[in-house]
Amino acid sequence: MLTNPTLDQMQALGLAGMAAAYRQLAEQDDGAQLSRDEWLGLMLDRETAQRADRRLTNRLATAKLRHAEACIENVDFSSKRGLDKRNTLQLAQGDWLKAHENLIITGQTGTGKTWLACAFARQAARLDHSVLYLRTPRLFETLAMARLDGRFPRLVDKLARVQLLVLDDWGTHSLNDQQRLDLLEIFEERYRRKSTLITAQLPVAKWHDMIGEPTIADAILDRIVHNAHRITLEGDSMRKRKSRPLTDVENSDTNPT
Repeated sequence: MLTNPTLDQMQALGLAGMAAAYRQLAEQDDGAQLSRDEWLGLMLDRETAQRADRRLTNRLATAKLRHAEACIENVDFSSKRGLDKRNTLQLAQGDWLKAHENLIITGQTGTGKTWLACAFARQAARLDHSVLYLRTPRLFETLAMARLDGRFPRLVDKLARVQLLVLDDWGTHSLNDQQRLDLLEIFEERYRRKSTLITAQLPVAKWHDMIGEPTIADAILDRIVHNAHRITLEGDSMRKRKSRPLTDVENSDTNPT
C-alpha cells in the first residue's frame, strides 16, 4: 500500500480529517481486519467531524460574542431568577431559528441576560447558523460612520444576511429620527427571513415610548415582538451574589470609624 503518496493526495485535496484517520488506521494492528468500506466510513466520519469543528470555530470568530465561553450546558438553573429549564432547553433545539422567529431576553442589570444570549448564540453556531453579536449603542455608531464613508448599503446587507443577529443592551437611550429609520430598514430586511435575539433592561411594554415616533415604532415592533419568544429574568444581580464578601479587617479598612 502506497501510504505516503495517498496521504499526500489527501492533504493536497484538503482532506486533513481523512488523512489523520487513514494514518491512525494504518498504524493500528486491528486496522488490517477492517474492510475497505469500514476504512472509508471511518475516514469520512473523521473528515465530517473535523470540518464541522472548523466551521464552528470560524462562525464563533466571526460572531465576536461578548462571552465566548458561554454555552447552554453551563446555564445556571439553580439561581432564583425565573429561568425555566424546560423552555430554555427547548429553545436550544433551534426550531425558532429554522422558523425565523425572534428571542427577547429582559431583566434587570446583572441578571445574566448577555451571558444567556451568548449561550444561545453559540448554540446557533453549533447548529450551523451564522451569528453576529453587537451592542445596540455600538450598532448605531457603526451605522452612522458607514453612512459617512459609503459603507452603509454593504453594512445593512451584512446585517440582513446573518442568520442570527444578537442586539445586546437594547433600549438604553431614546432614538433619533435617523436611528429609527435605520432600525426599520434592518428589521424589514430580516422579517420572516432571519432571527434576531434582543436583550434589554427595559420591559417590552416600554419599547414603543423608547423608539419614539408612533408610526415607525408600530412598524418596528410589529417585526420584532409578534413572532418572538420571551425570557424574563428576575431577582437581584448575579454579580452581587457572586462577589466575595468583605472580611472584618477589610470592613474596618474601608469603613473607618
